[in-house]
Amino acid sequence: PYCVDINQNLFLEAYLHSSDSNLVLFLDTCVASPTPHNFTTVTYDIIRNGCAQDRTYATYYSPYKHMVRFKFNAFQFIHNNPLVYVQCELVVCRAYDYSSRCYQGCISRSKRDTSS
Repeated sequence: PYCVDINQNLFLEAYLHSSDSNLVLFLDTCVASPTPHNFTTVTYDIIRNGCAQDRTYATYYSPYKHMVRFKFNAFQFIHNNPLVYVQCELVVCRAYDYSSRCYQGCISRSKRDTSS
């Protein structure tokens, strides 16, 4: 557990431990939940499909392509549940493979055309 106050910046870093220097790490999705075993029922999206969903989310420069750094403000779910669990999904790609997910960035769902 890591204790922070509400609205305090929470800084996170993910690092890929690999001897292959031609790998890139991409943060695709981070979801928060009031319970550690259920990230589908009551959740809050911090980032989804590479797109920031929380207005306090920000990325930070990393000197390494196999490391991602980001932050968001700490928050609390309603009903005074003091605990928040965060689960993130990261993607590993070959460096300079511009067709890979790592280089696509934010993928927003396009709206469907309702015309006949």
